[in-house]
Amino acid sequence: MLEQMGKAAKQASWQLAVLSTAKKNQVLSVMADRLEANSEAILLANEQDMAQARATGMSEALLDRLLLTPARLAAIANDVRQVCRLNDPVGHVLDGNLLDSGLKLERRRVPLGVIGVIYEARPNVTIDVASLCLKTGNAVILRGGKETHNTNQATVKVIQQALEQCGLPAAAVQAIDSPDRALVNELLRLDRYVDMLIPRGGAGLHKLCREQSTIPVITGGIGVCHTYVDADVDFDKALAVIENAKIQRPSACNSLETLLVNRSIAAEFLPALSAKMAAAGVTLHAAENALPLLQGGPATVVPVNAEDYDDEWLSLDLNVLLVDDIDQAIDHIRTHGTNHSDAILTRSLSSAEHFVRAVDSSAVYVNASTRFTDGGQFGLGAEVAVSTQKLHARGPMGLDALTTYKWIGYGDDLVRS
Repeated sequence: MLEQMGKAAKQASWQLAVLSTAKKNQVLSVMADRLEANSEAILLANEQDMAQARATGMSEALLDRLLLTPARLAAIANDVRQVCRLNDPVGHVLDGNLLDSGLKLERRRVPLGVIGVIYEARPNVTIDVASLCLKTGNAVILRGGKETHNTNQATVKVIQQALEQCGLPAAAVQAIDSPDRALVNELLRLDRYVDMLIPRGGAGLHKLCREQSTIPVITGGIGVCHTYVDADVDFDKALAVIENAKIQRPSACNSLETLLVNRSIAAEFLPALSAKMAAAGVTLHAAENALPLLQGGPATVVPVNAEDYDDEWLSLDLNVLLVDDIDQAIDHIRTHGTNHSDAILTRSLSSAEHFVRAVDSSAVYVNASTRFTDGGQFGLGAEVAVSTQKLHARGPMGLDALTTYKWIGYGDDLVRS
């Protein structure tokens, strides 16, 4: 099964690689229109997935990731149109030179070829990934989790109809619709056809891909995100940023998980934090040094467990820890962070610059919410993933991250001497 899918995807990728930008934009425009025209069928399929997920006891955080609403689907379709408006990186000449030999040399962006994407309860990924891959001339093989089976089938059907309407092979966007886990292991070794693999899911999925894949893997998306509150902050402004980072969408990988507070302001700041978090329904998981200052407040408070610092909550829960200074905060982030998104709230320019230089994350913020780590927010259009590694791509992966380059040399019947 996968052998045939791989062959078909590779053949489709050759056709996509030579398409004009206008043709690719036409496909995306038709795709967005068809998503809206078929919204009823897609939302019905999503309702089936949601019913099955509730029956199996899926957590509220994952249910939120799985859910498609009319508003969310409309936003996804608009993201596809936004990709139409983005500059096409394919064919862009990165640099070039006329050599002493007479060879005119240039380095030009080209598609990667075939992308494999494995993801869990995230139905938006199907459309986001397909739109970015099509814009950059890549074919894609999708393997969504069993939780999104019906939604993925419905959306891939719409995407393939758009491709065929524009005279392109449906194999440019394919989905593995069997829930058989053995097919994941087979996909991980399909290096004859697949050029890059992107997992989007929990730590277990990323570990599996890193250890078992024979295809280059882009890992990331696990967001144990921190915010450090410096000694000189404006309380009201800081609390507004913290609230946004935690509650705007708790199930997102860029939501805040651990708050580090300078000890010198704790006696005043923590009661204000408790009131703010109580109003938002957030449970505080307090370190031993923060617990006495939070126990009398209105927010629900429990002692933090050591392992809580190393994993995502993806829910209305927040770790709170007091630190002596900025360096202790940085040490904590280095020990427990996942190189995703970390922030400092401060009025000190020197503290801000020290934090930015010292914290080795894919996105570092000064006086801003970690929720900004997103391809749409960064102006990249829909993102294919957030990479926390350093090679090939880092941070939200937009169009450029789905390309590579080739060297092209022009000569006048030139021979090497």
